Amino acid sequence: MLGGVNLDHNPDRLCIWPSYFDIKSSRRAGRRVPKDSSVLKPNLEGLFLASREVGLRKIKREERVAHPSRPFAKEGRLWVSKKGAKESIGASSKEEIMQLIGATWKDMQRKQRAAEQDTSRSKGSKQKKSSKSKSPQSSGFKKKSSGFKKRSSFKKR
Repeated sequence: MLGGVNLDHNPDRLCIWPSYFDIKSSRRAGRRVPKDSSVLKPNLEGLFLASREVGLRKIKREERVAHPSRPFAKEGRLWVSKKGAKESIGASSKEEIMQLIGATWKDMQRKQRAAEQDTSRSKGSKQKKSSKSKSPQSSGFKKKSSGFKKRSSFKKR
């Protein structure tokens, strides 16, 4: 141990960062999975839930830890056991594990978004019905014209 930092290397552990799955970042910026396995706004909690859903059991969360190339973002990381991954899901490489997690995570996000839209649609129909029963009120403000006409074409005079 040097300066409070544990320098033990464990070759069985894989480190997975949420930013590896960010659909808005490029491969050059640090995304490690294809776009079809990437998600919007990745976070440690979503990564943890997706890895559990895949079937990984030997995982450890480390919160408020920054990736070395992004010291300003304390996104956290997930430690995954290689042996545990091989036993539980049959994936031997880090890339394979990340693609499985990414595909599952994207599917979970898609289902969550669909459920949110269904609830907002049902609330929206109730709101429309209730607004129809009330008398329509105008806001009392009229849209003022600026007094200038837009020219359809700009010709030199």
